[in-house]
Amino acid sequence: MKRFWPWARLLLAVAILVALGWRLGTDAFVDGLRAINAWSVLAALGIGLMTTVFSAWRWCVIAHGLGLPLRLRTAVADYYRGLLLNAVLPAGVLGDVHRAVDHGRQSGDVGRGVRAVVFERFAGQVVLIVIGAVVLMTQSTLPVDLVPSGETVVAVLVALAAAAAGAAMVGRVRRALTTTWLDARAGLFSRYALPRVTFFSAATVAGHIAMFVVAARAAGSDATIAQLVPLIVLALLVMAVPINIGGFGPREAFLAVAFGATGLGAAQGVTTAVVYGVLAMIASLPGVLVLFRGRRRQLTVENHEVIAEGADQPREKVLALAG
Repeated sequence: MKRFWPWARLLLAVAILVALGWRLGTDAFVDGLRAINAWSVLAALGIGLMTTVFSAWRWCVIAHGLGLPLRLRTAVADYYRGLLLNAVLPAGVLGDVHRAVDHGRQSGDVGRGVRAVVFERFAGQVVLIVIGAVVLMTQSTLPVDLVPSGETVVAVLVALAAAAAGAAMVGRVRRALTTTWLDARAGLFSRYALPRVTFFSAATVAGHIAMFVVAARAAGSDATIAQLVPLIVLALLVMAVPINIGGFGPREAFLAVAFGATGLGAAQGVTTAVVYGVLAMIASLPGVLVLFRGRRRQLTVENHEVIAEGADQPREKVLALAG
C-alpha cells in the first residue's frame, strides 16, 4: 500500500489535469504560461521572500522552544532549499523532510528536529484552517454550492486536525503521544511561542493571498479583491490535499469550479491557478543558491572530525584520513 499510494496520487493529479484540459481545452493552461511578465516575476520574488522569512522565523521560535539552536539566517536558507525541493520532487514534502532531518543532525537531536518541522507546518495549517472557517462562516457572497454546511465544516476541521496530529506521532503510540505533547507544550503552546507562531502564520497566509491576487491580475482577471479573497482562501485549503504534481491538480480544478460558479469564468480560474503555480515556483528559485550548502556543511563537519581524530597521528596518516 505504501508503494502504491505515491503512484496513485500522481495518477489522480494527472487525471484531474487531463479532465480539465478535455473539458476546457488547453488554451487556459497556455494562457497561464503566457501571462507571466517581469512585473509578476518581481512581485513573486518579493512576496516569496516575505513568506519565507516569516515561515523560517516561525520555525526558529518552535526550534528554540524545543531547545534546538537555529539562527534566522540559516533557517531562511534551509527553508528556501526545502521549498525548491518540494516544488520539483514527487510528494511535495521531501524538502520539509530533508530540512527536518538535516537540522536534527546538525543540532544533535534528529527526533526533535523532525518534530520542530512537523509543529511548524502544523501551526501554519491550523491558522489557515481557522481563517478558512471564518471565511466560510461569514462570507455571504459565495455561491451556495461552494459553502458547506456548518456540520461539514466542523467535521473537516476535526479530520484535518486529527490527520495533522497523527503526522507528529511516530514510533510506539504511548511514547510518541507523551513526547509529542511535551514538546508541543514547549515549542507551540508556551506563552512565548504561541502568539509569535500565530502572527507569523497569519502573515504567511496573507503573503500567499497576495501572490494569488498578483496571479489573478497577471491572468487578466478584473474581479475585485472582495470577490477574490474568499476563493483564494478556499483554494489554499484545497492545496493541502496531497494529490498534485508540483502543486498542480486540485488547485486548478477547484478554481475552475469556483470562478465558474461566481461568474468569473472557469477558464479564467484555471489560468489564474496556472499563473500562481508558476509564480510559486519562481519564488522558490533562490533555493538553488543554497541547494548544496547542507552537503558542504556536512563535509566540513566530517573533515573537522577527521582532523580531531588524527590530531595525535603522524602527518602522513592525517593526510590519508582526510583523503
